[in-house]
Amino acid sequence: MVDDRPEVRVLPDLDYVVRAAADTFEELAKSKAREGKVFTVALSGGSTPVRLFELLASEPYRSQMPWKSIHFFWGDERAVPPDASESNFGTANATLLSKVDVPDENIHRIKGELDDSVVAATEYEAELLRFFGLQQGEVPRFDLVFLGMGPDGHTASLFPGTQALSEIHRLVVAPWVDRLQAHRITLTLPVLNKAAHALFLVTGQDKAEVLRTVLHGDPDKPHYPAQLIRPENGDLTWLVDEAAASLL
Repeated sequence: MVDDRPEVRVLPDLDYVVRAAADTFEELAKSKAREGKVFTVALSGGSTPVRLFELLASEPYRSQMPWKSIHFFWGDERAVPPDASESNFGTANATLLSKVDVPDENIHRIKGELDDSVVAATEYEAELLRFFGLQQGEVPRFDLVFLGMGPDGHTASLFPGTQALSEIHRLVVAPWVDRLQAHRITLTLPVLNKAAHALFLVTGQDKAEVLRTVLHGDPDKPHYPAQLIRPENGDLTWLVDEAAASLL
């Protein structure tokens, strides 16, 4: 029987979590570069990735990464301009992309500034199909997807109770999130679960109870969106700090 349980690594604190994530990113990207292939990664938003981006933009990662062969995408985006402080792209650009030698054509952002978020989702889906050379109905396979988890168990912009959780045909959707009174643009579960590697970064005591349910709850009766991340023929790893893991 194949063991499809995720790998869970409990690390002392945030610094250890982001360093483990950076090392994984570097290892996978270099492996693809040695094969003469591009490496595709979907970045996440939130506060924890900021520390990861800052680390990747510092030495020794800055000089050692094969930046020219890495293509950057996003798991989700807010309906804001790219220079807004809330923009996931804007955060990654300010802390990482603008500080390393990444070609402009390797950056594939979601156009959160469009007046219609549904149009933004449709355009991003078209960009995924174009880049990966797919036909309508096919699903891209990212080499690595970074994910976070909110205190409500959401991941990417897949929030509890939203129709986006049941989407099986679209690659990108723009759900309305009542709690935020805003649209979000997000990759769907079929895309996230097609990834070769899915890597959760979870830190903080406020995530402890939800994390316990996500990792040890009944997988056939998922309570939180994060429980629905189950890569098909891919690896799922949770990098969590001791505070988040305190109830495991």
